[in-house]
Amino acid sequence: MAEATEGKCPVMHGAMTSNSSTGQSTKDWWPDQLNLNILHQHDRKSNPLGEDFDYKAEFEKLDYFALKQDLNDLMTDSQDWWPADFGHYGPFFVRLTWHAAGTYRSTDGRGGGGTGAMRFAPLNSWPDNGNLDKARRLLWPIKQKYGNKISWADLLILSGNVAIESMGGKTYGFSGGRDDIWGPEEDILWGVEEEWLENQRYKGERELDNPLAAVQMGLIYVNPQGPDANPDPLASAHDIRETFGRMAMNDYETVALVAGGHTFGKCHGAGDAELVQDEPEGAPIEQMGLGWTNKHGSGLGADSITSGLEGAWTTNPIKWDNGYFDLLFKYEWKLGKSPAGAHQWYAVDQDEEDMAPSAHDPSIKEPTIMATTDIALREDPEYNKISKHFHENPDEFADAFAKAWFKLLHRDMGPKANYIGPEVPEEELIWQDPVPAGNSDYDVAAVKSKIDGLGLSIQEMTETAWASAFTYRGSDLRGGANGARLRLAPQKDWEVNKPEQLSKVLSAYEGISEDTGASMADIIVLAGNLAIEKASGSKVPFTPGRGDASQEQTDEESFAYLEPFSDAFRNYHRSGLDVSAEEMMLDKAQLLGITAPEMTVLLGGMRSLGITSSDYGLVSENSDTLSNDYFKTLLDMRVQWKPNGTGNSYEAFDRVSGEKARTASRADLVFGSNSQLRAYVEVYAQDDSSEKFTKDFIKAWNKVMNNDLF
Repeated sequence: MAEATEGKCPVMHGAMTSNSSTGQSTKDWWPDQLNLNILHQHDRKSNPLGEDFDYKAEFEKLDYFALKQDLNDLMTDSQDWWPADFGHYGPFFVRLTWHAAGTYRSTDGRGGGGTGAMRFAPLNSWPDNGNLDKARRLLWPIKQKYGNKISWADLLILSGNVAIESMGGKTYGFSGGRDDIWGPEEDILWGVEEEWLENQRYKGERELDNPLAAVQMGLIYVNPQGPDANPDPLASAHDIRETFGRMAMNDYETVALVAGGHTFGKCHGAGDAELVQDEPEGAPIEQMGLGWTNKHGSGLGADSITSGLEGAWTTNPIKWDNGYFDLLFKYEWKLGKSPAGAHQWYAVDQDEEDMAPSAHDPSIKEPTIMATTDIALREDPEYNKISKHFHENPDEFADAFAKAWFKLLHRDMGPKANYIGPEVPEEELIWQDPVPAGNSDYDVAAVKSKIDGLGLSIQEMTETAWASAFTYRGSDLRGGANGARLRLAPQKDWEVNKPEQLSKVLSAYEGISEDTGASMADIIVLAGNLAIEKASGSKVPFTPGRGDASQEQTDEESFAYLEPFSDAFRNYHRSGLDVSAEEMMLDKAQLLGITAPEMTVLLGGMRSLGITSSDYGLVSENSDTLSNDYFKTLLDMRVQWKPNGTGNSYEAFDRVSGEKARTASRADLVFGSNSQLRAYVEVYAQDDSSEKFTKDFIKAWNKVMNNDLF
């Protein structure tokens, strides 16, 4: 055998296993191709714990308070390889938890600490997460000790709670139950920018693109120096309000979080930021997954560089107190620069007694600092009122921070029914979307019979049930049929839900609910199931026991984020959207937790039942029968499709006569044009697939109807 060329493997590998490969992926060849990967994330083949692993059952076996004690001990067990500031890791772990949970956004429910995603790219390498790789390594011995009884997701969150308690702060509670994922969430849109800390996400008068919440690529919230590093406190306040608002926080909660978080710890910018090397994902293999090697001095301790700002906010950085507001209002503040060149603010003529000890030499006193985001809490009129109120009412401030912190950590866990562990608070909060317990003690067959006697069409019953369940988001476990919020503002008035038809149908259901004791939520789903049974001749499973939420239990502003601007299954796509109907279909299918084949069979079945909100759409001529006719018609080669100039609608013309035969939307035609989706369509369009189609449709329908039954 001839000797291999130096540095080149002599064997040709068929699979592309590295980014250094010169081969082109399908996406490289066809960058505009519809990418179905979002529906294939977190395949069970990637999970080392196996299909039968039940994390919540394992968590119940955990010696929870022993774990908390170990975490508490860790806080003051400083390590030489990454020494603790002020001899206490508490502020470091507050930051870890804050950044693990802080990616949550109300717009689509994605992000947050519920999956342990910070372990993977891109989050593990965001500039805003600089050096948090060390915090996760400090946790490893504890994770190793307790094993599968505590997930990384729960551990990253719990460590921040323990950190606060260890420094004398108040917490409101904790729930476990967050399952880990085992790979990156690569298909979440974090922004279109191609470089860290770029900003291409605003239009008009600094209007932030949906569904984004952070102001720059690689940041969790806002730039501490000000918008795009412009140290303007009022402009910073604008960013803070919009960003924290999209992360489900009002002004009161925002001030509590910022001030409470900045009561602890310090910023790190001891030297030239250019001396910091690659992030974890780009670091050399010998660094074993650690990033941000720093060539300034020792590279750690007093020489650390993270945000680029340098200094502590308070006089006692490892103690809960009112020091943040004391200093914010006691002094005037002047703009300066950190040793790393970052904009930060210094107190004018600060008394030595108000200075902070050096993080690694308590005999040295150093001036405290504020970021532009901190000065914003003083300069913005509304933030100023709240800040002064907290300053004058420290007990209320402590309570407000505890509750806002709890919300930050748990916002993506859905209803309280999902909470487990000995520190779950008794109070049910409105942001948990409370639903009263439902009644399952009624005659389902009798209710079904009454529904059948209403004379509603299959289309009306199907569409109403779908509208109720379609709001579900697996990202933060919000929405869905349970609670019957379809009856309430804002959902009852959404254009996609056909308010006039909806009012008629719900009015008919109300009498049945009053007569039988069945909840409206159950009746809506049961009626949809009845419609499918009438159309298919097959039984549809039904689980009773849903409850009905009240308007008082519904945060209208928060629920507004759940409004669908596009629903391919109902062939609805609001004009003027920048994203195509088929892309929004994939996004929603992922939130509903359905697979690509389930998405295909559901859309085909809905079209076969005449479900459409558009004048243009491919629907079955026999809309009272659930069938695979839609797929057969879609693949009909006797017609040729042409765009009609609207961008979302198409017309088919007979190839022989030239006559217009039918119309369709982009959401229809993508199932014939995309090769992967077409492969699914071909399965269901086969002559021997009629029974399979019905069975698969009912299974997928039942999955959507029951998504929120926890």
